[in-house]
Amino acid sequence: MSPPRLLLDHVYDHEREWRDRIYLTQPLPGTDRCIDYTWGRCLDEARRMAAWLRGQALGDAPTIALLSKNCAHSVIAELAIWMAGGTTVALFATESPEGLRRVLAHSGAALLFVGRLDDWARQAPGVPAGLPCVALPLGPTGIALRWEALIGASAPLPGRPRRAAHELAMLVYTSGTSGEPKGVMHDFGHVTRACEIITATIGYRPDDRLLSYLPLAHVFERACIECASLMAGGRVFFADSPATFLADLRRARPTLFLSVPRLWEKFREGVLRQIPERPLDWLLRVPGLGRWVGRRVLARLGLAEVRMAGSGSAPARPELIAWYRALGLDLLEGYGMTEDFACSHFSRSGRERPGWVGEPFPGVAVRISPEGEVLIRSPGCMVGYHREPALTAASFTADGFFRTGDLGERSPTGQLRLTGRLKEPFKTSTGKYVAPAPIEALLQADPMIESAVVAGAGQPAPFALVMLSESWRAKLAAPGGADADGIPTGGTAEGPGPAANGASRESAQRALAERLRQVNEGLAPHERLRLLVVMPGEAWSVANQLLTPTLKPRRALIEKAVASRLAGWFSQPGPVVWA
Repeated sequence: MSPPRLLLDHVYDHEREWRDRIYLTQPLPGTDRCIDYTWGRCLDEARRMAAWLRGQALGDAPTIALLSKNCAHSVIAELAIWMAGGTTVALFATESPEGLRRVLAHSGAALLFVGRLDDWARQAPGVPAGLPCVALPLGPTGIALRWEALIGASAPLPGRPRRAAHELAMLVYTSGTSGEPKGVMHDFGHVTRACEIITATIGYRPDDRLLSYLPLAHVFERACIECASLMAGGRVFFADSPATFLADLRRARPTLFLSVPRLWEKFREGVLRQIPERPLDWLLRVPGLGRWVGRRVLARLGLAEVRMAGSGSAPARPELIAWYRALGLDLLEGYGMTEDFACSHFSRSGRERPGWVGEPFPGVAVRISPEGEVLIRSPGCMVGYHREPALTAASFTADGFFRTGDLGERSPTGQLRLTGRLKEPFKTSTGKYVAPAPIEALLQADPMIESAVVAGAGQPAPFALVMLSESWRAKLAAPGGADADGIPTGGTAEGPGPAANGASRESAQRALAERLRQVNEGLAPHERLRLLVVMPGEAWSVANQLLTPTLKPRRALIEKAVASRLAGWFSQPGPVVWA
């Protein structure tokens, strides 16, 4: 009986069949030029690096780490590690020195590849003394071992180096929204099966174009962009920087495009800075003209050729999804976890349901526990948590379902709706529990509010910390209250907000107080929010570790950061307080 066909087998087939076809397109920083990497060139460099790695004293089946922004050599280096017999652990490019030190030690990394970074000088002290480092092309200077020199002095590893299905392909560390990141172990068998299901269900094609810009250290990008393209083919473009993102997107003209809700919101706000919301909505409703206008808007975003757009990693507002569909973009929600390699749920075109994350992928079994927890058994299920056997055992039911920690409900047709986290409800000083996620969703349904964290453990009543949308922050900061273009954007759920002469703090305060009144009206008395606290500017960011790299709030860290200010906020008359 022949061994199962695994992910590397697909790669070797592409090397043979598509040797001269472009696979990766890497922009050169500070220029409008790119380097194209064919399948042949990618595999030649990977084979040479694999040969060099095999010649080093790294131990059997070494874990090798990657610290880099998304780039062509992130993918090529991962292939080299796999062909050399190793396991990869990708680190977030924004990781702090302390987080870097913790993951490198916990994973037992024997070597670190360092790619393009924004602040290597700050991060470098987090690398343990004596850990060998290799600089990828575009990586920082000052690292003695350079990719180009090493592959130039190495002959390509020949043949089709195989990995067994049970061998570990990667450690993927969770983003730490609910505590310390955990190292999730995925083997080649489960990764391959998950990718087979994802690519077949979504319909990846060899001529697809994709843009890689969400962190490759996160399972969403790793599964649905990198590994999916290694299996199904396609051409992957990379984004150079936030400043060049729109140009990078227009260059790629993706046919499949994935993002997270907060970035979908930002794309929308960018459009509304140019075209006010009410006129655009009116134009989109005009028969014939609306379709043309929608195509023009999508073309300006670089999304005119997208046949399927996905949103994941966090819930998206139904109103946001409806807005993109009005433009003609088939935006579909999905749901997956690091532990199931993103092989869980995805919406199907024509059967999507606002506020629901879709149906199970083929082969995925789902049920809801008596406590309301979503339990999943997936072909992409992890091997376990690295160095955490007790936690691994506790994370599964007796019949093999993974305990997601998410609360949810299922429709008769199998659609899943998430309603919160099992361990997030907190108790106020009244002794009654409050579930924060549903209240946060109500607040974030208003486009004025970009993100919200509801808290109040031990307090007389719950409260909400909110971050205003980027457009509202710009209006409030600009002279006269208007944004840089003099165009009002955003607004409350009932309308576009302030008049065209700009927004004052007073007008924002009135709109927020009205939103708070509306939200509280639908809540039980013990759930009603005492006040909204408006956080300043970029109070929550990836840089200060209060947002994950996929822009989700780290609840515990945010609550800890504001703990000393709660008494002062509660002493103010409210209902809206500016931090």
